Amino acid sequence: MSNLAKLELAALDISGKNYLSWVLDVEIHLDDKGLGNTIVENKEASNQDKAKAMIFIRHHLHEGLKVEYITVKDPLELWKNLKERFDHQKIVILPKAHYDWMHLRLQDFKTVSEYNSELFKISSQLKLCGENITDKDLLEKTFSNFHATNVLLQQQYLAEQNNELLMENYGIRPTSTAPLPEVNVVVNSNYGNEKYKGCDCGRGRGRSGGRGRGRTSNRYHGVHNSGISNH
Repeated sequence: MSNLAKLELAALDISGKNYLSWVLDVEIHLDDKGLGNTIVENKEASNQDKAKAMIFIRHHLHEGLKVEYITVKDPLELWKNLKERFDHQKIVILPKAHYDWMHLRLQDFKTVSEYNSELFKISSQLKLCGENITDKDLLEKTFSNFHATNVLLQQQYLAEQNNELLMENYGIRPTSTAPLPEVNVVVNSNYGNEKYKGCDCGRGRGRSGGRGRGRTSNRYHGVHNSGISNH
């Protein structure tokens, strides 16, 4: 009995104020239960499936609506009756959603999260009313809030929106860790070999003769021979 009493979604209010979202929720649940055909014109459905769909729909109606439609036993007929009664909600919701969309400004919110929440709420209302709102529309709406000179606000929004992506990229290769070009490794290796070769030429004489200047001169002479020095 407890399972029968539990609502799987919000019941349709007797005023119909939540009709548009209620319709979407019911369609999704009926499809999930394999009962979607019971509320679609010219679709076949067994009497058993119709009965299951009817039980589900009535279970998610306001008590007053249950009484009004107590004699309706076909789910498709009940579905049409509710549509005729409450589908006008689009006419009420759509103008307000358009108004809210036009006057939505990022500057009126304390955080980007609050702005995004309102943005998606309004876009959802528009979609429920049949408006086609794309991701491109959402981005264009957001960037239209930015004044050309308000670079700081743009950067703040983009930084918060892409923070996770930026952190992921940083984790792959932290700043200032770019690999050195291979040509540098080759040059440095050749330079080292020639330098040490030059040192070998002057080793011993510098120690035996005690002439430090001669030893230094030989070292630079070796570098000059390698072609690295311009002196």
